[in-house]
Amino acid sequence: MARSANTGDGRPAWAPPVLRGERLDAGLRMLELEVRRRLDGLLQGNHLGLVPGPGSEPGEARPYQPGDDVRRMDWAVTARTTEPHIRETVADRELETWVAADLSASLDFGTALSEKRDLVVCAVAAIAHLTGGGGNRLGAVFANGERTERIPARGGRAHARNLLRRIAETPRAPEGTRGDLAAMIEQLRRPPRRRGLVVVVSDFLGGTEWQRPLRALSARHDLIGIEVLDPRDVDLPEVGTIVLADPETGKQREVRASALLRREFAAAAQAHREQVARALRQAGAAHLVLRTDSDWIADTVRFVVARKRRWSGGAA
Repeated sequence: MARSANTGDGRPAWAPPVLRGERLDAGLRMLELEVRRRLDGLLQGNHLGLVPGPGSEPGEARPYQPGDDVRRMDWAVTARTTEPHIRETVADRELETWVAADLSASLDFGTALSEKRDLVVCAVAAIAHLTGGGGNRLGAVFANGERTERIPARGGRAHARNLLRRIAETPRAPEGTRGDLAAMIEQLRRPPRRRGLVVVVSDFLGGTEWQRPLRALSARHDLIGIEVLDPRDVDLPEVGTIVLADPETGKQREVRASALLRREFAAAAQAHREQVARALRQAGAAHLVLRTDSDWIADTVRFVVARKRRWSGGAA
């Protein structure tokens, strides 16, 4: 994966492309090439590398072992044998993936190499590549707080390109528009779908009301939460007086970035991140963090490889 440290414009080679205005078309082409080049072959032809084994078709029953999913308990065999049994399932040959992409006003922000909303599109591009091929299908629900759109799940590279473009072209919501991540996730529950993969991409700022609908999805789907962060989400710079603004309410407040305020802000931000991680874990979702000042593809690769190692019992 070696690359030169910088591109011609001085940006690091791993920086997300600019996906706005006149640079949108070129940015999307560059994004596709970069994702294919650095992720190609990682999971090609084997979606079980991203979603561990069980599908929806019933298989044979076997004795329960510690760590098995109790939701697959076969109560009829358990009652007949007086020994706990679970029902194995046969992996589906085709995978249906749904992405919930948060494009609310808090994502229209970035102080490093990109805005967070650009990183949302990048994350969706990676998921599209990692789950593509073999008859697999990809669908999306995305919202900017003012309106919500749904793209039906279909297969093929042309469909994935159209889906990414639709997300990237979503207009910014008017100032003061509040997003509703819980409502967007709730839309993925109806109509019920066969077992697949659900990926939620958001900065998860605010409350954790989204945990309940996400947990409800875990009964039928594997879940991944991708948390998109900017450095200013977790710490304040030492710059004297600054204006803090809430893009979803339009409220502003001028404060002096004293050492005490910076410590309190960092502590509150860390507590919130821990709350988000805990809520995702309790909902049964894997957790990937992408930052606007970090190599997002390298972070994605480490996440996927770590998941594959866990499923294989720690083998490389």
